[in-house]
Amino acid sequence: MYIRNEGFFQYIKNYPIVSTIILLHVLLFIMNFIPLIPHKYIFQWLSGVNLYIADGQFWRLITPIFVHASFPHLLFNSFSLLIFGPFLERLVGKLIFCIFYLICGVIGNIATYLLLPLTYSHVGASGAILGLFGMYVATIVLKKHMLTMSIQQIIVPIVVIALIMSFLEPNVNIISHIFGILSGYLMGIVYLTAKKKGIQ
Repeated sequence: MYIRNEGFFQYIKNYPIVSTIILLHVLLFIMNFIPLIPHKYIFQWLSGVNLYIADGQFWRLITPIFVHASFPHLLFNSFSLLIFGPFLERLVGKLIFCIFYLICGVIGNIATYLLLPLTYSHVGASGAILGLFGMYVATIVLKKHMLTMSIQQIIVPIVVIALIMSFLEPNVNIISHIFGILSGYLMGIVYLTAKKKGIQ
């Protein structure tokens, strides 16, 4: 899972959804440094601002998933998706993976809107990324045989560390992290249960 044997173009061909999401991350981040593009307005219009969401700008429940505030932020989320996304894209299929990923991110953003002050603003794919980890946990619970023991031993500590760091690191959207991983876990349980019963 973690050692990629594909070349660059083969990776893109095999995992188009993961590749497209990472490309959006990078392009939107680069646009912040191109002088001819009004990057200030791009960031302002795509970030999640609870006050503006309350005013009817509901696209802000989706767009923050693809925007990052700093290079380390971009690097961590994109690298996590690069490493952990392919297995799930192959497991559930391109369309379902895309839907699951977006739902995890949106649920995290809806929870952020409902539980945090109207003055709160946020960006980042962390809620969606944690949703992927939740799906891995669901796979361990219901389809443990699909993952090697070494992978299971890596995923569980990563989930625990990610949750702990959510409370320790400053400027982290804890609500998005928690609801992202919960939604990923629940959707994973529903999907794998339905697949086991032959519904999928």
